[in-house]
Amino acid sequence: MAWNQIIGAIMMLIGSLFLFLGALGILRMPDVYNRLQAGTKASTLGALSLIMGVGVYHPAWLIKIGLIGLFLLLTNPVSSSVIARASHRSDVKLTSITIVDEYEKDIHDEEATPKGRKKQ
Repeated sequence: MAWNQIIGAIMMLIGSLFLFLGALGILRMPDVYNRLQAGTKASTLGALSLIMGVGVYHPAWLIKIGLIGLFLLLTNPVSSSVIARASHRSDVKLTSITIVDEYEKDIHDEEATPKGRKKQ
């Protein structure tokens, strides 16, 4: 086995472990917002590690894998933020142990700002 295959296999194993932990976090967390955080952070790191491991294992695919990784880095955080914001606007309740609600402050700020005028 060549060194790139060993390093690639280790990276794929680490990525699989993070993906498993992300799935476990989704099952164990109490509400939508906590599940989003557990799923997004772990799945982003796990997917990046997994596909970079494939890129190291097969060096000819490295450029394509890099583009896929860039796409994941750009879309995963944005999509989780949009889902969390839509959930909050749809009145999906937080758990009773939640202490801070940052979206509540944002919604009150938007309601106080007249339509068509930007907040300064």
